[in-house]
Amino acid sequence: MGESQESVSRSQEVEAALALWEIVHAAFPDAVSALDENPFMPFFEVQQTERWREIALFLRDDPKLRCNYMACLSGVDYPEEGKLGIVCNLESVGVHAHKIAVKVYCDREDGVIPSVARVWKTADWHEREAFDMYGMTFSGHPDLRRILCPEDWTGYPLRKDYVVQESYHGIKVPN
Repeated sequence: MGESQESVSRSQEVEAALALWEIVHAAFPDAVSALDENPFMPFFEVQQTERWREIALFLRDDPKLRCNYMACLSGVDYPEEGKLGIVCNLESVGVHAHKIAVKVYCDREDGVIPSVARVWKTADWHEREAFDMYGMTFSGHPDLRRILCPEDWTGYPLRKDYVVQESYHGIKVPN
């Protein structure tokens, strides 16, 4: 399929995400993957996790990108690969109207991802939730502590291998 045929078959959303990705890839060629042209939410992966905050600032501040809104940050467990990850849904609201998802990974045991809570305010509680439910740490987070479970809760409830506690402070835990 020739280039003109490919662009005809792409949606406007995918075309906009591809243009955004090309700018990011030009600035960080070794740190980001190719664009996955998923028709529902195109995404790329950050391949150098330690550069996530730098890439996030670029996504927010570059005049051609202006991804000024983080709609969501979701944790994900990949036990077969020994990884945890986050998926960040970013948008340029009121400026360019493009959107893209960015995936960032870390080791499943003692994994660390740079915090972007100071880049997008919405990341603050989303990162705390991912920490609470999956157990990855967000370096540089201003207040990283559990947000849904009590501080002394054992384990990370959304990991695929999580085993529900039988009781918590003498109270039977439903499963």
